[in-house]
Amino acid sequence: MKSKRADKKNFAPEFFSYNTIKQRFISLVENKYAGLFKVYKKDNSRTACEYLAGLMKCEKGKENMERMTEQVTDSDYKRYIHFLSACEWSAQEVNAKTLEISGELLREQKKLSGLPTGLIIDETSHLKKGDKSVAVKRQYAGVVGKVDNCQVSVHTSLSNDKYCTLVGTRLFLPEEWSNDGKRCAEAGIPAEHRSFKTKPQLALELVEEAIEGGVDFDFVGGDGLYGHSAELTRALDRKSVLYVLDVHKDECVYLEEPAFSVPARKGNKGRAPKNRKPDIAPIQLQDYFKSLSPEDFTTEKIRPTAKGWKKAKVHTVTVWHWDGKEEKACRRTLLITWSDKVKYSLSNGDREDYSNKEWAYFQSSRYWVERCFDDCKNELGMSGYQVTGWLAWQHHMALVLMASLYLLQFKLEYREDAPLISTRDARLLVIAILFCTQKEVDMVVEQMGIRHVKRQADIDRYYKNSV
Repeated sequence: MKSKRADKKNFAPEFFSYNTIKQRFISLVENKYAGLFKVYKKDNSRTACEYLAGLMKCEKGKENMERMTEQVTDSDYKRYIHFLSACEWSAQEVNAKTLEISGELLREQKKLSGLPTGLIIDETSHLKKGDKSVAVKRQYAGVVGKVDNCQVSVHTSLSNDKYCTLVGTRLFLPEEWSNDGKRCAEAGIPAEHRSFKTKPQLALELVEEAIEGGVDFDFVGGDGLYGHSAELTRALDRKSVLYVLDVHKDECVYLEEPAFSVPARKGNKGRAPKNRKPDIAPIQLQDYFKSLSPEDFTTEKIRPTAKGWKKAKVHTVTVWHWDGKEEKACRRTLLITWSDKVKYSLSNGDREDYSNKEWAYFQSSRYWVERCFDDCKNELGMSGYQVTGWLAWQHHMALVLMASLYLLQFKLEYREDAPLISTRDARLLVIAILFCTQKEVDMVVEQMGIRHVKRQADIDRYYKNSV
């Protein structure tokens, strides 16, 4: 692996400077986000710092405001409630700053890794009880794999190599909410946000924000919900944005470019045909896969993992995709990877522009947005909020994205000397430095060093016979 190996000598207590880490934490809010928490003449940066600290201090299941006030010195429950639910600081402006800073950090990381940076789209669910939480309804909740009472939000993450963070968020508003003005008003949803938008439409807004913000990313990735959306993919075409989006196995493509014409009328009865039809039949992706032989695939080492190289058999081919409305079919690259299961993706990039290894890297990058969700939910209280209104939800998510950014900044700072540092490692160390005695900090550092040496030994075992 390219990064430095974990070693006990890297984990001396003085290696992680108390002043450096604490000052960076304060600087993140008071300097890089300067003025964004100011409402009229009152600067709420102190409360923002406390809330961020509370998100990191509280364990999963106890990350609500009541527990935060127990964990963070001089914090106040009523002040938190006002800060989230009534204080008119702009979550949109805070998110824009998070996007900007994240882009700068990963631009530097890209120079070191030499790998493309992905802007990855995905949605996640937040289980809730009752019917008062904004946008809540019984809908599919991926977190439990079934229909349940929940809120759903669409997000973007930036990722390069193994470093990633969430950078954008939109709350999905179901049609039954958008059609109920009274309910929207009670939840505090602004009039301009009450119209129904599909998840791909929300995703496109997030991509446009990244483009307008000047963020350096090389491609857009996402799952089959987004790859199946012609509205999203054609919009990315118009913006000349490279995408590699998953599609479902029953998606249809053409192996040659089809010609379209209106069929001649058959007989003298019935209406004359008006709709254009292709001159060749499409094929489902799963049927095309069955027609391939092992020689049609190359075996690629995609990226290193803790259990050896992630490998897959990879096949790429030029195909044409038609949404049933366009004047002609669009030329696409079909990517099929085959390891433990078969995955399909379509891209607007030319097949010849990238190697099979690069195509597989694009597709596998979707893993990182899922990693971001896990980290933010398990370590940063992403779904643990106890607020019901629109404004409070937007504020909470903006602060979660800030906390995620801070831990990314922390991991990048120590990537050379502590290459195995995880989001949880970073969080525990930050907690110790911000809240505990030097003796407790030394203990956390020592324990982390022991874990990393063991983890490195496991990694070495997987790579020992790797080719």
